[in-house]
Amino acid sequence: MAAPAALVIPAVKRHTATVIMAHGLGDTVSLAENFRLRRRFEHVAFVFPNAPTIPISGNMGFRMPGWYDIRSFTDVTQSSVDEAGIRRSQAHLHALIAAEVRDRHIAADRIVLGGFSQGGAMALVAGITCPARLAGIFALSAYMLLPTQLRAMVPPENANGQTPVWMAHGEADPLVRCEWGRASAERLRTWGWQVEWKTYPHLAHSADPQEMDDLEHWLEQRLPPTAAAAAADVDVHPGASNEPPRAGRAAAAAAAAETEEA
Repeated sequence: MAAPAALVIPAVKRHTATVIMAHGLGDTVSLAENFRLRRRFEHVAFVFPNAPTIPISGNMGFRMPGWYDIRSFTDVTQSSVDEAGIRRSQAHLHALIAAEVRDRHIAADRIVLGGFSQGGAMALVAGITCPARLAGIFALSAYMLLPTQLRAMVPPENANGQTPVWMAHGEADPLVRCEWGRASAERLRTWGWQVEWKTYPHLAHSADPQEMDDLEHWLEQRLPPTAAAAAADVDVHPGASNEPPRAGRAAAAAAAAETEEA
């Protein structure tokens, strides 16, 4: 089944990097709005893919946007055995990365892949198995899928063996328990990945302002503006006399606003 088209928030300035973020079960996300209001990451486009609507066994077969089926919510790390759905979503995320490289000429090492909950679990799978090296991988309130198979799914060249992984979790998460996320981070470390692990007291299965600030800082390290982009941006600063770039920026900002309202 085909997934709905991704929500794309264009870069406001010259597009030199991309963040792809997958939502959680039954959810949709838009991380970009806060960054846009604060004039952060204006050289970055944000891509929010939408999962297909599928029956979720653990929710009495109710149909909702999901990257894969979950049999039971008692322990999602053990019940998420929908390997076909996981591999389908893995291929979908890989295709989005390839499209950024092919159609928008963004180098793979200027792309960060991440997600929340189910989307974060998929970001780990698709990130470490991606055939092209990425700038980074992040997973919020997430866990490792197919732990006995995932290592063997990594291509022999292991393009992302040195790619930084950032994982964050609420210590009070009742749905995806913090120890599941911690165990996933530790397993990745034993496999050789560089994993930064952060936890947040009293945070349930949700996001936290401090967590978003920490993610922002990590993204700044992974996707800094390029020198060429910084030079091009001189003409769009307030007070500049070059009107065409200013107009281009206004058009991009308008396009971003229209997309966020859609």
